[in-house]
Amino acid sequence: MANRCETNVMHDPALRPIRTRPMAEGTLSRLASARARAAGIDVAPLMAKAGVTRQQVEGEDVRIPAEDQIRFVELIADALQDDLLGFHLARDADLREIGLLYYVFSSSNLLGDALRRAERYCAMINEGVRLRVREGKELALALTYVGVERLSDRHQIEAWVTFLVRICRQVTNRNLMPCRVSFIHRREGGCPEMDAFMGREVTFGADADEVVLIGTAPQMPVLGADPYLNRLLVKYCEEARSHRAAISTFRVSVENAIAPLLPHGKARALEIASRWVCADTHARASAHTLTSAGLAGRLEKCALWAGSLCLEPFAGS
Repeated sequence: MANRCETNVMHDPALRPIRTRPMAEGTLSRLASARARAAGIDVAPLMAKAGVTRQQVEGEDVRIPAEDQIRFVELIADALQDDLLGFHLARDADLREIGLLYYVFSSSNLLGDALRRAERYCAMINEGVRLRVREGKELALALTYVGVERLSDRHQIEAWVTFLVRICRQVTNRNLMPCRVSFIHRREGGCPEMDAFMGREVTFGADADEVVLIGTAPQMPVLGADPYLNRLLVKYCEEARSHRAAISTFRVSVENAIAPLLPHGKARALEIASRWVCADTHARASAHTLTSAGLAGRLEKCALWAGSLCLEPFAGS
């Protein structure tokens, strides 16, 4: 029963926002798929093995689970026998493939402004990756994974670091050489090809995934900066970010309301809505919408699914 409930709930359009898997725009998947097809490789079996659909990989308006993208790119790398696929894709791609964030970056006034905006909006590209910018004597750009097992990946993180270095070089029109480049994963014997691109030896098996630039880098002007375009794009990104935050808050509120009810068999829609309102007085309008707009039944299905997962281990006892 649990599997049937899970299928019904997770495919219910009204409950699609209630998910925990980080999603990605799929740019890296599209680049990898295109390279495989150019090499004469049938990508359909690789998609099936990775658990992704052609629409997720090729559709620019369809997001893909971040962990599935990692698996798919890894499979393509194996098929191509390219142990540096992520690096190669990011080195060779048109940076405009990154999408909206590229234009936010390239229309900023200074490199520091561009990087701070990339830090704020990077989840729009991939919810499983966080960029942290630390300014001081050096400029450190650190990448961390959220909701995704870091050691399951090499290609995606190497692509992100390569994209960062490339875009910093391109928008400033300077051949910026990082002071340090490091990755958490290991590569036996290092990587001379990547060393040559970065301009120094890359460290593998480090404590962090990080690019460090000179401390004056944030003050470097961005060539072709467009304050009017940048203002418009930042406004759009802020609206998109607020929408994503609202969805996340909704999910957490529902999960918190369901949790204490599960052991007592009270996970009914109206009971959840009541607890939700008590926990957050600002949620009254949302609770009213849930019950009056026909969403109560769907929320109850979500509660039943969650309850079935929790109670399933005790079914035979």
